[in-house]
Amino acid sequence: MSRILAIDYGLKRIGLAVTDPNRIIATNLTTVANKDIFVFLDNYVTKEIVAEIVVGYPKHLNNTDNEIVTKIDEFIVKLKNKYPKIQTATYDERYTSKLAAFAMVEAGFRKKTRQDKANLDKMSATILLQGYMEYKKKFNLK
Repeated sequence: MSRILAIDYGLKRIGLAVTDPNRIIATNLTTVANKDIFVFLDNYVTKEIVAEIVVGYPKHLNNTDNEIVTKIDEFIVKLKNKYPKIQTATYDERYTSKLAAFAMVEAGFRKKTRQDKANLDKMSATILLQGYMEYKKKFNLK
């Protein structure tokens, strides 16, 4: 089977999460400096079978695009050009950072761990991926 990889895009860091090969469970993977993302992805896709990459797409409450959307659009174009055989999708990432922060508090993470933005980015990517998987299941999408 193959995996789905989620990307929580940021100007400094990119949070990554991935499914198990059977696409049942979403787990955080790592964070990577923005400038190093394609080096990381090149390495990752040679070791693992990735069928789909989902990129978080931030919207405001009124459903307008967030300011970072133009950068994300540029990133997605590069992603599609570099990995044409891997399906690429976007998914609304509203509230993932807030949900991630709340989940870390509920899980008992220490304050110092919660303040580490890399941990928040990984958790946000995991929440994004879980939401995307639930969306696909709900609408019976492959």
